[in-house]
Amino acid sequence: MSRSLAPLFVAALAAPAQAAEPGEIIVTALPQPRGDAAYDIVTIPAERLSGSASGRIEDVLRDVAGFQQFRRTDSRTANPTSQGATLRALGGNASSRALVLLDGAPVADPFAGYIPWFALAPERLGAVRVTRGAGAGAFGTGALAGTIELLSADPAGQPLVQAGIAAGSRNAVTADGVLSARLGQGSAAVFGRFDRGDGYVIIPANQRGPADIAARYNQASAGLHTALTIAPDTQLLVNALGFFDQRVRGIAGNATDVRGATASIGLLGQGAWQWQALAYGQVMTFANSVVALDATRTVATPSLDQYNTPATGVGGKLEVRPPTRGFDLRLGVDARRDSGRTEERSRYIAGLYTRLRQGGGVNSVVGGYAEVSATPLAGVTLTGGARIDHWGIAGGFLTEIDAQTQAPTITERPADRSHWEPTARGGLAWDVNGAIKLRSAAYLGYRLPTLNELYRPFRVGADATASNSALAPERLKGIEAGIDYRPLSDVRLGLTAFWNRLDNAIGNVTLGVGPGTYPQVGFVAAGGTYRQRRNLDAIVAQGLEAEAHVGLGAVRLDASWAYTRARVRASGLAAALDGLAPAQTPTHQGSITLGWMPYAGARLAVTGRYVSGQAEDDLGQRRLGDAATLDAIAELPIGRGITATLACENLTDTAIDSGISTNGIIDRGTPRTITLGLRLRR
Repeated sequence: MSRSLAPLFVAALAAPAQAAEPGEIIVTALPQPRGDAAYDIVTIPAERLSGSASGRIEDVLRDVAGFQQFRRTDSRTANPTSQGATLRALGGNASSRALVLLDGAPVADPFAGYIPWFALAPERLGAVRVTRGAGAGAFGTGALAGTIELLSADPAGQPLVQAGIAAGSRNAVTADGVLSARLGQGSAAVFGRFDRGDGYVIIPANQRGPADIAARYNQASAGLHTALTIAPDTQLLVNALGFFDQRVRGIAGNATDVRGATASIGLLGQGAWQWQALAYGQVMTFANSVVALDATRTVATPSLDQYNTPATGVGGKLEVRPPTRGFDLRLGVDARRDSGRTEERSRYIAGLYTRLRQGGGVNSVVGGYAEVSATPLAGVTLTGGARIDHWGIAGGFLTEIDAQTQAPTITERPADRSHWEPTARGGLAWDVNGAIKLRSAAYLGYRLPTLNELYRPFRVGADATASNSALAPERLKGIEAGIDYRPLSDVRLGLTAFWNRLDNAIGNVTLGVGPGTYPQVGFVAAGGTYRQRRNLDAIVAQGLEAEAHVGLGAVRLDASWAYTRARVRASGLAAALDGLAPAQTPTHQGSITLGWMPYAGARLAVTGRYVSGQAEDDLGQRRLGDAATLDAIAELPIGRGITATLACENLTDTAIDSGISTNGIIDRGTPRTITLGLRLRR
């Protein structure tokens, strides 16, 4: 993969590098419609993206009230499949319930729905836009809890060279670079990043055994972002990204390997008729090996070898905005097709894997949408949109054979199915006096189950979870109301109240305990739990989100807080979950960053975060404690475009519970981590 990306770097380095003319910006997206004023939207600027102690985009997103991943670990330590993104406590499993886009193209893994955060380097981004609440625009199936738009920095407005190198605790090394250049009537940037580290031992000292080792990681990504003017008012946009990620999760033999490449090509028209055409493709593969430890954590025995999980995603959209008077109109069509399969060896007995398993299928969606926005009265904006999708779940299978006899032990080939799915959203915004804005919105959304949820059983320690090919799509309906107060250009306070009901919420439901033999997964030992992915009646979430962004000269304060009361509605086999909080959903989340820039290029910032306790499992029998952490970063210019940096994550070395196994073994989040670095911008 690295060889395939090399020509892109060579071509860019050979191109004549010219700085952009002062004030010259190459537009790489259609303007935001006026109707966005009615929705709960947060924008994270480039300065903040590059100013976190961890240097990880998923960590910066925790500034946004309600943003959450399934685990409290980042892309250096977590199992990649646990790194979905959600908002407003609509979790309950590890799949993404928020749609994550990079320059308009989806980035979630086509098979399991996780986000490859490690490949989304903050230094190559210009901004991140988070819209909370179900979306009815392009690629609507994924925007159940909201949309997270990652926007590449415009190369025309960037320094010619950006580069950084840093070293830190536990032999961690990070190196990154971005080279930007003018290309005739356009611009291009090539970028790359490399991260490695020996990692920390994820098991606390009083519980670990001889087999426990540090959770090391080795990651790299490289890519290209180009914007070229090919005709008056028409631009060609090209993006490419390649990446790999290798992690060892605290035990020799517990390892993951992710490799992939994505590319998109788009045309942007900015004449009287504004329009955008986009096509994209993803190729990803995932490997995962799992071992089981004895009671003394001394001897590791192979448990699973998920040696290959190839997946592809392809799609595109066409949006047109015709010239209108007095209102904005968006009309569009889009399509997406995800396919993939898992290939595994399981049931390790007497030195051999005794089962060979495969499962996978194809999910596809074709849809159309329309949205209109208008300002019928001074200061009042109305907006409404609807889309209709035709989705299909096809070609599904789950098969298993005995490795010695080749006799089938599992044969599931569910019938293909399809359906028409309407969704919509609408809202109102009232600019009361230039400083106060009132807004309200209502929305409907849905999410197809991932191929992973439909066709792949899995194990974590002694626990086993079966897949369910009969899963129905999740459907959400919600309302919200908020107020934004902006007395000064650099002061904004916001408060939003919301109510969401997620019908057919997909959760991992406990159906039995070991010892025993269960469908799909086989024998579950004593102390283990058997679960199956099932549609719950609903998850009902209601709460408040508050934000404050204040700039006073050299000092800046950014804070957020989310309170969410989420409860499961369940019956039948899942009746024991009724009234409980969904797994891995905290009631309170808070973040505050205080920054000081005494002079140009110098910065000191501290970030405090808090997350309340939450249930580890669906029955709430295992609890993760609350956690309060403090990060700090200092940047000091030392001349000739070079800045020295000192960053510290978890300054107080707080013990962070990230997971608890059935037998009480704790999985820890990031301990105190110190990093020193140099950054060049010229």
